[in-house]
Amino acid sequence: MAQGQAELDRSNASFWDELCGTTLAEQLGVTDDSPESLERFDRYYLDLYPYLEGYLPEKGEGSERLLEIGLGYGTVSQILASRGFDYNGLDIAPGPAGMVRHRLRLLGIADADERVQVGSVLEAPHPAESFDHVVTIGCLHHTGDLAGAIREVHRMLRPGGRAVVMVYNRSSFRRIKMAAQTAPARLIGRGADEEEMRGAYDRNVEGEAAPATEYTSVRGARRLFSDFSDVSVGRENFDDLGRRLPRKRLLGLPARLAGLDLYVTATK
Repeated sequence: MAQGQAELDRSNASFWDELCGTTLAEQLGVTDDSPESLERFDRYYLDLYPYLEGYLPEKGEGSERLLEIGLGYGTVSQILASRGFDYNGLDIAPGPAGMVRHRLRLLGIADADERVQVGSVLEAPHPAESFDHVVTIGCLHHTGDLAGAIREVHRMLRPGGRAVVMVYNRSSFRRIKMAAQTAPARLIGRGADEEEMRGAYDRNVEGEAAPATEYTSVRGARRLFSDFSDVSVGRENFDDLGRRLPRKRLLGLPARLAGLDLYVTATK
């Protein structure tokens, strides 16, 4: 691995050790990891993203091995584990891994420590063709090598296996709006820089932007997933535009046209 990637991995491990969702938890007054507090967080989170559960796989007959990459506060992890999958998790930081191990133990899963590992998806500690499903929501675009991360997802999937991957939309309303607002300033060298754009998507409680963020278009996503046999891409999510255009009213057609996020469902 190149030194630059190794340095970025260390930065990501430090940044994402603060659980993604910590600011939301603080706003909700969630200060512990009790079942009641986690349920409160999850209810609010799923209300913010009402379409999310529909993208997550449902378990069929028999044992189905699933890997989740990028664990955050563990809401998605708990849903997937509760659906009966042979659940496994991977995160570059110990904080999210610890939270998901805790959630698995709350579900009565005794070998939680072995199921959830700390490591980079770019050097994933799993053999080829290990999983029937890979789910990764809002993670791969922070690795510094989105294409390489997708290749690893493909490698770990069994033939016929499916991936659900959320990445940021390069052509979202937010990015277009920020570009338009800062265009005059950029002409004199004072426009929004790359760090400011990253900060518009992900900041920690100290106000620092995520170390790396990569964006892609629908067409770009299809190219990135060209090794898969079947690929569908949907746009979701939208910013709140005020009282007259609250966010929930924008989660339909506006989000389908220029949403923040791309949800890629791909079969190997």
